[in-house]
Amino acid sequence: MAGKSNEQIGSPCRIAAFSLYTLLAKRLDGEGVTMAEGNSKATATLLVAVLGAVLMACALGGCAGSSSGSSVASGSGSATAGSAGAASASATSGSSVAAPSTGGALHVEGTRLVGKDGRAVQLRGASTHGLAWFPTYVNDALFGELRTDWGANVVRLALYTAESGGYCTDGDKAQLRKLVDEGVRYATDNGLYVIIDWHILSDNDPNMHADEAEAFFRDVSAAYADNDNVIYEICNEPNGSTSWVDVKAYAERIIPVIRENDPDAVVIVGTPTWSQDVDAAAADPLAFDNVMYALHFYAATHKDDLRAKAAAALDAGLPVFVTEFGICDASGNGAIDEGQADAWIAFLDERGVSYVMWNLSNKAESSAAFKPTCDKASGFDDADLSQSGAWLKRTLAGAGAGGGSASNESALVDNVAASSSFSAATVDSDPVQTAVVTNGDIEYSVALRTSWVTNGEAYYLFDLKLVNNGEAKSSWEVDVPFNAAVKLSDSWNGAFNLDESAGNATVHIANADYNGIIPSGGSVSDVGFIVVGPSDLQLAR
Repeated sequence: MAGKSNEQIGSPCRIAAFSLYTLLAKRLDGEGVTMAEGNSKATATLLVAVLGAVLMACALGGCAGSSSGSSVASGSGSATAGSAGAASASATSGSSVAAPSTGGALHVEGTRLVGKDGRAVQLRGASTHGLAWFPTYVNDALFGELRTDWGANVVRLALYTAESGGYCTDGDKAQLRKLVDEGVRYATDNGLYVIIDWHILSDNDPNMHADEAEAFFRDVSAAYADNDNVIYEICNEPNGSTSWVDVKAYAERIIPVIRENDPDAVVIVGTPTWSQDVDAAAADPLAFDNVMYALHFYAATHKDDLRAKAAAALDAGLPVFVTEFGICDASGNGAIDEGQADAWIAFLDERGVSYVMWNLSNKAESSAAFKPTCDKASGFDDADLSQSGAWLKRTLAGAGAGGGSASNESALVDNVAASSSFSAATVDSDPVQTAVVTNGDIEYSVALRTSWVTNGEAYYLFDLKLVNNGEAKSSWEVDVPFNAAVKLSDSWNGAFNLDESAGNATVHIANADYNGIIPSGGSVSDVGFIVVGPSDLQLAR
């Protein structure tokens, strides 16, 4: 894979050496592993030293069978003074395996993560889904597989703050806190860095639960102050009308709380518009050391424009960490675009940006790593993996992000793909897949973005945008009719339901709590939904 950096584990000898190194190091540290009778501690110390040398040789490219071939890492590419020059130089001269046992506590230099030895580090791994919904995937065996079989070196623990089961709503706080503890322990035991993710989403502004966040991060930073592998992500995806000014004020409140207990911890701060506006953070960064800024992308939706924004932020000296991405579209359950995913990974590897893929679950959505029919929590075979899971495993192992065509389950519906369009059309024409409709002062456009087939069912993802051509509005609602009955599969940034009086052939959409106000001449976008319907589904007149 282009741009593969030498911090990434892929070869069998690296994995074996690392496993033995970790086991012996634990014995010497007295972590509950007793030395076998007749073996002296001096002998074990010597073995640790030898295995350390093996690991270093592997990192420098001397390990036969390494899938990366040349072990040269890319520099950060930052164009600003004070960027990670030393880190980039270290990276290009060969770096140690990016694991807590070798890299130690990480810090930020310029745009890069750097280990205790001054070598640039790139973290690559996967995120859990919501801990409240998929707790079984937080287990020692799976985290061990991610490390040794997949080649991951980081895992992210997604603690939803709102939604059903959220930490700040109706969730079981004690149980969720226990899952965080277990996740950190399993990550530590298996040589993984771990991101504790305060996963705001429907509670679009992190200030909404700032009191709870302050208490939570005071607690966990005290608990893990001595851990070299813990990273704190303090707000997953600020969205809606939340601005960088809002996020920055929140971060300036929470980061000092963490610093009281863990002065040198790496902290990741989300950016507005579902962690896409890294340009806003680059224009006005926080005045703290060891801070990075979250960028999220979904490859079938976010392409050259967002990569250009990311490149500009890096060139401005902003430390960027992709704490969440998918190879499907932004809904998390749309068509997959491996070509764009490969382009993203090539870009991130070239710039030394760390990345974590969404998500470790068997949820019936295209971003899940495991098939919905798989009820395992560990011991996964390739046949258990979804297309996203198989792609991730190939990518982390260094075999290349491509390596295969899209599966039939992700194929576009032929007749819809041929007729879909983003050009303007009116409902007075023949049935179309794009329409502009006026409802009083509100003009709304609805457009089919993509479609696909999963398990024999046709899925359609539509985008909605509204423009207010009249006086300021405090709320809005629209109807989107189809030529046949549909089922709602997913939706975002609105209140959605099917009109039963219309035979479930009309989707009724009203504003969410945070996007009802539209000033005169203003607009609302980033509203969308997915429906399941017949293969000849069309927007109706």
